[in-house]
Amino acid sequence: MSKKNITIISIIAGVILAGLGLWMLILSYADDMPSTSSLVQYKPSLVTQIYDINGKIIDELYVERRNLVPLRDIPVDLQNAVIATEDANFFNHWGLDIMGVLRAFVANLKAGHVVQGGSTITQQLAKVMFLTPKRALKRKIKELILAIYIEKTFSKEEILQFYLNQIYFGEGAYGVEAASKIYFNKSVKDLDLSECAMLAGLPRAPTSYSPENNIYKAYRRRAIVLGRLKKLNLITKEEAINANCRSLSFKTYSEDQRLAPYFVEQIRKTLLPELGANMLYKGGLRIYTTLDLNIQKAAQETVLESLRKFDEIKKRELKEEKRKEMGIDSIDEVKLSTSELKEVQGALIAIDPRNGQIRAMVGGRDFQKSEFNRTIQAKRQPGSGFKPFIYTAAIDNGFTAATILKDKPRVYYNDGVNWKLLINTTGLHQLNIDFNMLRKLKEITEELKEDEIPEETLNKIEELTKLKEKVWAPQNYYKKFRGDITLRNGIVKSINVATIDLISRIRPVTALYYARKMGIKSNLPQTLSLGLGSGEISPIELAGAYCVFANNGIKTKPYLITKIEDYSGNIIKENYPSEEQALSPQTNYIMVNLMEQVCNYGTGWYTKRFKRPHAGKTGTTNDFSDAWFTGYVPNLAASVWVGYDDRSTLGARKAGGVVAAPIWTKFMQKALAHTPKLDFPVPDGITFVNFDPDTGKLATEHSDNAILQPFIRGTEPKNYF
Repeated sequence: MSKKNITIISIIAGVILAGLGLWMLILSYADDMPSTSSLVQYKPSLVTQIYDINGKIIDELYVERRNLVPLRDIPVDLQNAVIATEDANFFNHWGLDIMGVLRAFVANLKAGHVVQGGSTITQQLAKVMFLTPKRALKRKIKELILAIYIEKTFSKEEILQFYLNQIYFGEGAYGVEAASKIYFNKSVKDLDLSECAMLAGLPRAPTSYSPENNIYKAYRRRAIVLGRLKKLNLITKEEAINANCRSLSFKTYSEDQRLAPYFVEQIRKTLLPELGANMLYKGGLRIYTTLDLNIQKAAQETVLESLRKFDEIKKRELKEEKRKEMGIDSIDEVKLSTSELKEVQGALIAIDPRNGQIRAMVGGRDFQKSEFNRTIQAKRQPGSGFKPFIYTAAIDNGFTAATILKDKPRVYYNDGVNWKLLINTTGLHQLNIDFNMLRKLKEITEELKEDEIPEETLNKIEELTKLKEKVWAPQNYYKKFRGDITLRNGIVKSINVATIDLISRIRPVTALYYARKMGIKSNLPQTLSLGLGSGEISPIELAGAYCVFANNGIKTKPYLITKIEDYSGNIIKENYPSEEQALSPQTNYIMVNLMEQVCNYGTGWYTKRFKRPHAGKTGTTNDFSDAWFTGYVPNLAASVWVGYDDRSTLGARKAGGVVAAPIWTKFMQKALAHTPKLDFPVPDGITFVNFDPDTGKLATEHSDNAILQPFIRGTEPKNYF
């Protein structure tokens, strides 16, 4: 046998042995491969999208930010650009491109480092779907086997569709749809050639080529992609030049751009226990909510702007106080400490009273700094904002706007069970109690050691402290009393002592019953101080209960989600409004009218700038630590709260009518700017009479302050002033 024949036989034998070796190696990994059926059933992690009431996307929940789109909705320019850049021979190979591998090897050899990859689109797909990015021979063999499986199972179009929906484009975007929205704030189907080329250049090195990180590298990479398209005759020279010269406008997604973070977080917390993390973050759900992005934007802008202005005013006030204390000439020379410069907090929640759908939710001034949702989680005293429930209970039990209440000094004594009226005076000296002495004694003894304090002094402190816990002398805002006043003036002027007189006559348990009936769920004290809002409730409770007034006495339960669909469009959850008649239309209308007068003549005076029929009530707590305004029109109710999380004072005279009412007014003006004005409907059984609000009697034509006051028919006053 000749040497030539021996050589040929040796080569053939070597090839056969190498082939057998490769085949045995492939077989050794075959058992560790996903089956063809698992490839067919494979479902990538999909973005769950949250929509507002008008179908606009509010936000998304995801592990990988991905939205599936069919190949027909992906521009041909983008398809061509990706193929030209990543795998020019895509439609001709069977999963492995031998010539591509050789070209990459030569290019890398010349450069001295890796400048070009030899993996096909199918191999890349196999890697990102089923393997790790770790560089190893074992992984490459698995990658090749999976690529062959994929090529055998799917058409080229299906493989390309998988790839374009699966691959990572940087900035948290997986797939072309997510990338298009993140970089250009538009759907992928709307991209032009220049934008397509920019996206197509990202998968090779998303961080390096991201326009967010390096705009110059991004443009150079786009030029390379356009050059590849031109070289393959997929675009003309003129198209390449025009696309390459175009300056792009990027709108990279940022967490700071979220319009309703507190609302979205509440959605997430509500659904996570019910659906589970896998379904919520990877299932591609469509969650349709009650939020209106236009109203939400108005709420967020108004709250943040108002709180910033409050901080500026507070800063100037503190500097002025410090300037006077230190005897400094200029306020500009005064420096404040970090503790003195704390930020005020606020919350706003808006609800459609007709169905209970939450239209806006601002749980604080900055979700990034504090995720605590003050509209739901915060429990604060509502102050006079609770009074409407007391007056509602009274009206529903035979009292009228003309009922006379006593606004006179009074002292109550707690016998361990109830508060009892002790004497009709604020002259506490009649009780032989020196509260000023108590305060002074405490100031003196705080700096002394216990054994240095005389026993007689210690006994006096203990005696007075115990006694003070049992004595309560309610006061009005301006520390003055009006004597006999009408119920109408009691609520319109928000007179504390008159309200205490009223709740003592109907009993706290009755007032609490009506509050519960209207939607207040928090545990509140059954004491007379309830009349001044001593219990603690959340803004969502208060707004929800006020919705009853706006909705003709019908209670609707506040809710956030209308329905949830899975990725295929099947409804997996649906919510509907729930209605319950909480008040008679007649009682409800009397209260609406009284609260309209609060806004026109009383503590809600600022809201008169809101030029349409509206009603509401201010709320202020002791030491001005909480400022509220809760009000409504027939198609929207909103509650605004302002305060510090540590419950410190907002400052002297920083009442609800001064701090919260302006926020409510500005918000409502923006939120309802393009909606028709609506009147509160007058139900049957209501009679209007000319009424003297000071005496509670019918007014004559000569009365100076007469108003047209509604009464439930048969309860109107009969005597003239």
